[in-house]
Parts: sequence; C-alpha cells; structure tokens
Amino acid sequence: MDIEKEPPEITIVLDRLRSAHNTGNIFRIADAVGAREIIACGYTPAPPHPKLEKTAMGADKMVPCRQISDSVEAVKTLRDEGIKQVLAVECSESSVFAWEFDYQFPVALIFGNEALGVNEQALEMCDGVISLPMFGQKESINVGNCAAAVLYAIIARHSQCRHEKIHALEKQ
Repeated sequence: MDIEKEPPEITIVLDRLRSAHNTGNIFRIADAVGAREIIACGYTPAPPHPKLEKTAMGADKMVPCRQISDSVEAVKTLRDEGIKQVLAVECSESSVFAWEFDYQFPVALIFGNEALGVNEQALEMCDGVISLPMFGQKESINVGNCAAAVLYAIIARHSQCRHEKIHALEKQ
C-alpha cells in the first residue's frame, strides 16, 4: 500500500459543540482523512440530525459515531479501549503546534466548544495539548476549520515520520 494512503488511526472527540453545521463539516473532514470514528459528547449534535446531514453530505453515514455523556467519560473509555494518546486541541501556554507534536497512534483528539473550550477536567486528563498558531487579534478560529488544519497537519507529520523510518531502514 502506498505510504500516503495509510491514514493514521485517529478518533475525533467533539466536546459540547453547539452547531450541527460545524459537526457536519467535521464529519466530512473525518471521512476525508480516514478517521476511525467521531465521539459526540454533551449536547454535541449527532446523527441523525437534518442540519448535520446537510453539511456532512453523506459523510455521517461513512464515519462511525457514538455518543458519550461527557468528554471526561470519553477519555476514560478511550483509554480502556487502548488509545495510546488523548490530546486536547486548545490554545494554551503549554500547547505544541500540531505539526511538531510526537504522535503515538492510535490517537484521540478532543475539539472543544468554541466559547468554552475543552472541559477543564478532561483537559487535565490529556497526554498533551496541540494547537495552531494565532497571529491575528482573534484568539480562535471556527472549530471545523481548526479540525481540518489540525487533522491534515497530523497526516503530514505521520507521513514524514513514516518516510524517515523507511529511509533509516534502507540505510541499514
């Protein structure tokens, strides 16, 4: 199989997203990057939902989705299921840019509510925090846009690491 066509094992956790349109957009992105599943926490809209279905354009039928009461329970469940890393996507002083992080797959990413961020207790349970740089005066971007940028940064990093491992093996 072509190295670029092997997607990294990623689970997407949506923590209290309000907009069904944003959630539907993330389903499309999840399908595009080959994500394993989406976990909808709290009041995050989940299929079936007409507004979500409109923006998902069928991706809600391609990407498995389950609902878990909150992101704290989601972290516990994912750890029990063998996820190696649970990461929050959040701007903070301790965050690492998404393309610089040392990922261990399978990984789960928690995207939080645009106003509230990731649940504080879940954030404390995470193995790390990744972010995108913010150069403008606003301190955030739309969660769907953020998900797209972060997920493709992870794919680029995954591909780069795989290439480096292959080249190292070829030199032996």
